[in-house]
Amino acid sequence: MSENNGVPERPLPAVSRPEQRAAAAARRAAYPYRFPRDTRKMGGKFTVDENAQRLLRCFYFTRRIAQGLGSWTLAIPDFEVKIETGRHIFWHADAACRLRDRLHQQEKRLSEIDSHRDPEIDLFIEEMLSAEDTPELLTGVHLVAGRALATAFRHHIDDTCPVADAPTIRVLRQILADFEPMLEWAEQAVGAYIEGGVDESRLEQWRWHLERLLAHIGGISGAEERTLRPTPLRTDAKPYQRGEVPRRDSRFDSFFHTGDYNLADGEARYAPHTYDDERLRFVRAQRDEVDAIEAFGTFLWDIRFKDFLAEYYLARITWDEARHTEIGHRTMLALGYDPFELPNRLTSSTCRGPMQPEYAMAEINLFGEIGVLKTINGLIEEARRRNDYVVAHISDYIRSDERTHVRNGQHIIRVMTDLGMQELELRTRELFTECLVSLGAVKPDGDLFTLTREDIERFIGE
Repeated sequence: MSENNGVPERPLPAVSRPEQRAAAAARRAAYPYRFPRDTRKMGGKFTVDENAQRLLRCFYFTRRIAQGLGSWTLAIPDFEVKIETGRHIFWHADAACRLRDRLHQQEKRLSEIDSHRDPEIDLFIEEMLSAEDTPELLTGVHLVAGRALATAFRHHIDDTCPVADAPTIRVLRQILADFEPMLEWAEQAVGAYIEGGVDESRLEQWRWHLERLLAHIGGISGAEERTLRPTPLRTDAKPYQRGEVPRRDSRFDSFFHTGDYNLADGEARYAPHTYDDERLRFVRAQRDEVDAIEAFGTFLWDIRFKDFLAEYYLARITWDEARHTEIGHRTMLALGYDPFELPNRLTSSTCRGPMQPEYAMAEINLFGEIGVLKTINGLIEEARRRNDYVVAHISDYIRSDERTHVRNGQHIIRVMTDLGMQELELRTRELFTECLVSLGAVKPDGDLFTLTREDIERFIGE
């Protein structure tokens, strides 16, 4: 007889009748099908409450990492890393969403889940985000926090009841399907930085520092043996603040004094307003949606904890913009260009970086994305008429994404501000006019001057 918390466990005796058992055996023997045997065993280490406690910490970790990666999107210079970060923001946000749904299934109210805060995890995340540069960021986010999360997911799968808690196991396996290639990429990316000259010992010191801090808060689960807090913490000397200036790596030739590619190039490549001119401008704008990765990632940080659905929409849009950037880059190759020979437009991010999120979001949603939808149908039709398969193919998918962004963007804007749409639009136009004038991108006609909606769509539409 085993004991549970000092209380003897009472066995449940079977009351089996011989004739019924014999009849069952005969029916079983006569049954013709031999299906695969389910080898799972009943039993696990966690009650429902213990299960939920651990999943809630995982939810909070993944939510905070998505927010934190968003805060770094402006400051990451390297093209490939910025794109991958846009993707990884959504992987973490989607993991948080799946865990949130599972917690709700286990009778936790969504409001209770969404309002959950953990100062210990906040301490770790803020320190992790205080990385000196992108290699340190990847080390902390992926090689420390990401690996620890993946390990915690696997251990939870092993320790929970495989029958009674099968829904949790399924959720964790779905999350790991995203995490495993993400962590593999991150390890290779950190290796690329080291091979390119980044001091490996500095990254290793940072990894040890964060691993000790994670151990200090009991690891991912909070249930591991706690160690002393490492000192000093960078956040003790300087609280973390997101960047405001967009950065590009040395392969780019960038400009921000105009929104017009032909003006930036110094000489038009094709006759203005022809199909060839519009086609190349559209493709370049997709590559330059690297600035939209920065915008939506930054919004995710700036409105953190205001509304989970808004965060989730922003994370998904950030991934979409990362795909658009990839689409533009690869289409340039398909058109015969070295993508880095075509100058990169930084105008939008230069204006939006320091701006309050509601106005920056209004510019990109009310002007940029709606502006794309005004023109993209004609581009698709003309591309198909000319049998321009590449442009017809990519623009068809981009149109679908932009429609979703406009729709979901309305929810995000309502979370960001109580301003009416007319007031929000006017103030946004005023702020972007001021920014573009300060950059020399437009010249005012007089003291009182505000760009129209159409002007903004033309100058800095996405």
